[in-house]
Amino acid sequence: MRAASRPAPQLQIAMLAIMPTAPVALHASVWSGAVRRSTRCGHCMSASTEAPTGGRASAAVTQGGKGGGRARTAPMDLNPPRGTRDFYPDEMALRNWLFGHWRRVAALHGFEEYDAPVLENEELYIRKAGEDVSQQLYNMEDRSGRRLSLRPEMTPSLARMVLAKRNAMPLPLKWFAVPQCWRYERTTRGRRREHYQWNMDVWGIDGLTAEAELLSASVSFMRSVGLTAAEVGIKVSTRSVLAELLSKLGVPDERFAATCVLVDKLDKMPAAEVRGALVESGLPAESADTLLKALAVTDFGVLREVMGHDSPAVRELESLFELAEAYGYNEWLPLDPS
Repeated sequence: MRAASRPAPQLQIAMLAIMPTAPVALHASVWSGAVRRSTRCGHCMSASTEAPTGGRASAAVTQGGKGGGRARTAPMDLNPPRGTRDFYPDEMALRNWLFGHWRRVAALHGFEEYDAPVLENEELYIRKAGEDVSQQLYNMEDRSGRRLSLRPEMTPSLARMVLAKRNAMPLPLKWFAVPQCWRYERTTRGRRREHYQWNMDVWGIDGLTAEAELLSASVSFMRSVGLTAAEVGIKVSTRSVLAELLSKLGVPDERFAATCVLVDKLDKMPAAEVRGALVESGLPAESADTLLKALAVTDFGVLREVMGHDSPAVRELESLFELAEAYGYNEWLPLDPS
């Protein structure tokens, strides 16, 4: 979920959630679940042939010998492809329950639903060097030589759609989707190679009101399913904090994107490993220590001491927390500059 209202660095919002009965991990910008799509067989086993005993056996698993010889049964893996899952009726009911709550909350906040093809042109996802998504594409070449990819995220498709009709759509836009996304990566508990996520996007609004409204929708959903601020925290930060810190540390602008990629790994890797990667990328060890120490701050008072009392980035964060208090969900927002 993100507000695409201005070209300046956007607030990065991540959501931590307890795990319900099925593995579902909410994530306010990109991920909202390890709920995965249903694998449908279609007509793959509709053809059948007579078995020697007079019964019928599936042509997908039976290979007959020539001249009416004895049938040979080939082994068949009945598991879905690695990193995917089936949805049996009880699991489908849970998925529909979850998606239903997402759609209801989005509609109550004035968002309209959209969708796009799960198969897109590969060039839509080719990013700057260092971004993980470029290395995790399910890509292919079709019979006409076109490079295609299963979508790893929804934002590029959204941008393509908006730009295609930018002169015909009045702003602001408030759209949401529940897309199925694919990434060829190592499977872990609660994270597979396909997933569904809840995307909410606002286009054409300056200031922090878009972010405040997106956070309001997120909190409304969690309240609707019985979660509380004691169980869930929405981590809030802004890229402006990182930009100011790197500038003070003498990191050139052209290395900002690559450094952000490494910092984003703090949720997945120990800080010591991230520090090693930063040093390996060319950041002095002392600067890496200063950066990680600043990003671990969870109190505005300490953050002001680190960043300076006149820091625009700190003031931006403080303004968002003031809006959160006005909306009535400030207790859900722990400060997390990383």
